Amino acid sequence: MAPYAASKGGIVQLTKTLATAWAKDNIQVNSILPGWIDTELTRRSYETTPGLYERVASRTPQGRWGVPDDLSGVSVFLASEASNFVTGTAFPVDGGFSALGGYSPPEVLKSDKRAKGLKLVGRN
Repeated sequence: MAPYAASKGGIVQLTKTLATAWAKDNIQVNSILPGWIDTELTRRSYETTPGLYERVASRTPQGRWGVPDDLSGVSVFLASEASNFVTGTAFPVDGGFSALGGYSPPEVLKSDKRAKGLKLVGRN
């Protein structure tokens, strides 16, 4: 998981760095950070990993995996004149997954056998 997290963080920092470097030339740089999207690639993962689909859905505030069309709204916005003053921004499209900051709601932890014995620290 560390390489994945590092690469996602690298994309965010690259977006900010290029945005500030190229802004004077009226070049906007933004990124889209998809969450768990149901594609052929991820389908292979959840078909071979028992419970993965359900765990991801239960940890996503919108309660489901994304579909490729979920990325179209932010893509159209970024390609339009409506985003002319937007640069250096990373847009998560993940059903609220990243808003939890890696935190699993207590009801998810209670139902997850792997989390048995874990205590929530700093959360009520």
